[in-house]
Amino acid sequence: MLSPLKLPLESLKLNINLADFEFPEVPRLQSAILGQPRAQSALEFGIAMPNPGYNIFVMGDSGLGRLSMITTHLDSFAHTLPAPPSYAYVDNFDNPREPVAVELPAEQGQEFNKDIEKLIDDLLATFPAAFESPAYQQKKNAIERDFSQRYNNMIDLVDKKAQSINIALFREGEAITFSPIKSNKPLNEEQFIRLPQPEREAFHKHVGELEEYLSEVLLELPQWRRAMVEKIKQLDNDTIGLAIDPLFTELNDKYQNIDDVVTYLSEIKKNLNNTIADHLMPERTLEAKNHTLKRLMLAELYVPNILVDNKEESGAPVIYESHPIYQNLFGRIEYISDQGTLVTNYRKICAGSLHRANGGYLILDAEKLLTYPFVWEGLKRALQAGRIEIESPYSELGINTITLKPEVIPLNVKVILVGSADIHYFLEELDDEFNEMFKVLADFEGYIPRTHESMQKFAMLMIKQAADSGAKPLTRSAIEGLIEHSCRLSENQQHFSARIKDSLEIIGEANLFCKLSDSSHINRLHVEKALAAREQRNGRMAENILEEMLNGTILIDTEGEAIGKINGLTVLEVGGSSFGAPARITTTVYPGSRGIVDIEREAELGQAIHSKGVMILTGYLGHSYAQQFPLAISASIAIEQSYGYIDGDSASLAELCCLISALTRTPIEQAFAVTGSINQYGEVQAIGGVNEKIEGFFRLCQARGLNGQHAAIIPAANKRNLMLKQEVIDAVAQGLFSIYAVSSVDETLELLTGQQAGIADIIGNYPENSINFRAISRLKEISDMTVDDEKEEGL
Repeated sequence: MLSPLKLPLESLKLNINLADFEFPEVPRLQSAILGQPRAQSALEFGIAMPNPGYNIFVMGDSGLGRLSMITTHLDSFAHTLPAPPSYAYVDNFDNPREPVAVELPAEQGQEFNKDIEKLIDDLLATFPAAFESPAYQQKKNAIERDFSQRYNNMIDLVDKKAQSINIALFREGEAITFSPIKSNKPLNEEQFIRLPQPEREAFHKHVGELEEYLSEVLLELPQWRRAMVEKIKQLDNDTIGLAIDPLFTELNDKYQNIDDVVTYLSEIKKNLNNTIADHLMPERTLEAKNHTLKRLMLAELYVPNILVDNKEESGAPVIYESHPIYQNLFGRIEYISDQGTLVTNYRKICAGSLHRANGGYLILDAEKLLTYPFVWEGLKRALQAGRIEIESPYSELGINTITLKPEVIPLNVKVILVGSADIHYFLEELDDEFNEMFKVLADFEGYIPRTHESMQKFAMLMIKQAADSGAKPLTRSAIEGLIEHSCRLSENQQHFSARIKDSLEIIGEANLFCKLSDSSHINRLHVEKALAAREQRNGRMAENILEEMLNGTILIDTEGEAIGKINGLTVLEVGGSSFGAPARITTTVYPGSRGIVDIEREAELGQAIHSKGVMILTGYLGHSYAQQFPLAISASIAIEQSYGYIDGDSASLAELCCLISALTRTPIEQAFAVTGSINQYGEVQAIGGVNEKIEGFFRLCQARGLNGQHAAIIPAANKRNLMLKQEVIDAVAQGLFSIYAVSSVDETLELLTGQQAGIADIIGNYPENSINFRAISRLKEISDMTVDDEKEEGL
């Protein structure tokens, strides 16, 4: 074994020591966000930038504190801004289908609503009482008396003419009849029949003349009646005007500087003439139509629908819309069923998030925004036009469910989209307008550099979280454990994970174990128990795979030697958890020129990056071994008992060593497991998930019994990523398990085989019997066989 490649204990894990740190009992933090200076600077710039188009896209994975940072900045900044105006919708008396928007100063929406309700109460107290006053009744009676006088005078003229020819005139209501007179008495029907025929004929002739005369004198009766109705209507309007003028005087004075309100009050005043005449006149008020019904009717006509009423002391609004469907964002119009028919009016208009955020900031989840139909295009239209229009999103499909077209409201809002990098790049690529509308990118890092200052802030944040959540106080050792776990999540000894939320959750879980042990403080043991319990909850799949390896269902050797077989290391991701497990890689080599066949790719299980890693093997063989003859080889590589998709190139080092083993017939120690990526020059490159991979192989070796020969080989570039569990470190300390860090293929081959790989001299020759010498010899042999076969085919 090459001891220089074996990693010492101190490099297997970062051990945090906070003995020199001082922590206050109740820390005060200016911000709950650690690190992210780039994102914070971009967010501050975007929030303060007033120019159009400077909306913000906050890019990063969930759990990085994106919303916390946004709300922290906005809550402090928005309070310094003036509150935007309030908005209401009122009835359009000329066209009820198009309600009118009314703009009011902040915090005056509800006050205006109460003033209109008071106006309605005053109207109900004034009418119909105003029409029952003696002055009104006197004027109305005079108009009606004048009409009756003119009518009676005309009838008197007809009566006099009738009497001159012995005919009596009778009035029954508006009906006029005639009867002959004998002996100064009018005759009844029976007496009239007894008259001689000549007298009856003379009577009928005179009646015809009288009726003709009656028609002449009453020819202008319809005009007199119309004149009387007009005079009464004018009297009603004058009475209404005199009665309501005092009611509107105070309102006009109060709202004289608000143009929309002054206009609306004027429209109400004009419309009241018809409303009062139709519903509040004494003779038209039915007993069944009580005060409540009349008030409800007037409220439906005149009370404004307050869409949004901002408070002055709140500053600019900050709205987070968690469910951005079209109606929730742009508003909607509700309906009620009236005898089976859906009806609506201006009072059924409901505000959306854009209305509530108007004049301030609107926070949206980008993924949800793109999930719901019509929302993204609608949002762009609203931002580009600078107005909010409540409309049906389905009208373009020929489905029209809206009976109102409310007046548009001016829009001035800063939109902050929160989403992953994939969504940002997706929008950038497919929507040409995206960059014009979202000019500010707040890019969140996945990690935070571990410095003395950042550790101090991290510790203070953990202490504050424990205090705020009601958990027991954290000991220094507990904070050290949390920092070490955060470094493990980031897979780097010099970085924290930016997912601070995970550490905060562990405090809550550790607090439970602290209570169960009846301890006064949360210490490292409680943190470790919480982490172990979390792993156990999510560990069913890992335990099942380990059990199948132990009972021989999955074939993995951890002792002995084998040609063309090697233990690779993989990471499996299931749901929100991941774990490492070894996988057997096998290789066969035979004469021919087919090249290296990736069985995973041929079976359509190998993804692009894995296939690239296999292709690099050919480049390495050609560069290292085939400089003096054509490379001709037929080989097959497979990851055995793998039935799912495989991606990543971290198996390429193991695959190459396995290929060289099969090529040179050199056995490989099965007590080793290998992970690493390579380039065409044989340099070993870093991979991900190194801790999980080592621990996955360790668990198998531990279950079978550690013998001091078991070891994992990793890239030297991954040494800074090591944050191994204590059980692995303890086994290494006892000499039962080893970890080697390699930089080249040759170093790996020497570890796996116990033989010299060989170093080429100045003319490119390797020492005889070295692995590289045997590889060249075997490839030369295969190349010669291939050339001979081609010559025979040519003959």
